[in-house]
Amino acid sequence: MSPTDRDTSSSSGVSSSGSGSPTRVSSPAGAGPPAGADSPAGVSGLDRAAAILGAFDEAHRELTLAALVRRCGLPRSTTHRTADRMLRLGWLDKPGERYRIGHRLFEISGLAPIRHELREAVLPFLQDLHNAMRTAVQLGVLHGPEVLIVEKITGHRPMPMLSQVGGTVPTHCSGLGRALLAYSSAETVDAVLAAGLTPRTSRTLTTPDAVRRELAAIPDRGWAIDREEGNIGVSCVAAPIFGPLGEVVAALSVTGPTAVVRPDRAGPAVRLAAAAASRAYSRRR
Repeated sequence: MSPTDRDTSSSSGVSSSGSGSPTRVSSPAGAGPPAGADSPAGVSGLDRAAAILGAFDEAHRELTLAALVRRCGLPRSTTHRTADRMLRLGWLDKPGERYRIGHRLFEISGLAPIRHELREAVLPFLQDLHNAMRTAVQLGVLHGPEVLIVEKITGHRPMPMLSQVGGTVPTHCSGLGRALLAYSSAETVDAVLAAGLTPRTSRTLTTPDAVRRELAAIPDRGWAIDREEGNIGVSCVAAPIFGPLGEVVAALSVTGPTAVVRPDRAGPAVRLAAAAASRAYSRRR
């Protein structure tokens, strides 16, 4: 019997003895096959599920089984079995031949404080800012060396270069990232700078000293600026959102064509919106 056959029979509670007679095998409800049956030693079921979920990103929203195997790095039989279990749990969906993230994960994500509390508190001010500036506005939080986009409003102006909600942008060369770093601990700033300052355009600041000088100017000015460092022709102005203890928790921004997003006009509007959002968020805590 091959490892795959053995795993399949175990999942139904039956295995074959040396004589060929079926023997009942007791296992916890919902448990997978024995550890290491056809996957790397020490990899748990949660690790396998995490690897499969990690295969999806903004550029890979739907994956065939072959693509899923290639991107998650697990054996094909392990990937297929784990994905099948995730389908039954609602963690994945498969309307045709391609897998995608399931509705159950979307439902659960709505319970996370970052969405339920922060997003709900800040969203009215994002809408006001969008109405005033008539260009894209975003809400982001630090996520390791990157900024996680929590909310975005673009209206009718197409902005295909912007990350989707749930996507990330570089911290060192984005307005959102700089607004967050300017009020973060020295350890956090050091970690982001140590992660690398990859240039996105010819205008990207790529030395720690240059980034630190930019960060130092933000508190006096009240807002951070990205001058076509992420995308040529696109600028961003951002300001921090603070929690009840004065800690920076997020940042909001205005992003659009450089001719439209002028710091002298966008800066005060963004700063006022961020201050109002800070008060609203702090009242919820």
